[in-house]
Amino acid sequence: MARVGFKMQLKPGNEVEYKRRHDEIWPDLAELLHEKGLRNYSIWRDGLTLFAYLEIDDPATMEILPQQALVQKWWTYMEPLMECNPDNSPVVTPLEEAFYLA
Repeated sequence: MARVGFKMQLKPGNEVEYKRRHDEIWPDLAELLHEKGLRNYSIWRDGLTLFAYLEIDDPATMEILPQQALVQKWWTYMEPLMECNPDNSPVVTPLEEAFYLA
């Protein structure tokens, strides 16, 4: 199991809509993420900066998920709200773990 942390950025004025869309996450997307071994996935917001944390059985799965049609559909849905790459994936800044207390 691996712990993964990363940052993303919202576009100004989209804080409420971003939260609303995640409060109503598509059940089939949540199921896909669970099937792929993701758990304890949370996203925190500080102004327009988003901090995400998740645990995953196999870190290599993080490279497989972007190929899933449902993930790509979610990215397209979220693209108007966030800083994104040309393929609509969110711009992600990986974070280095500095401390962990089990």
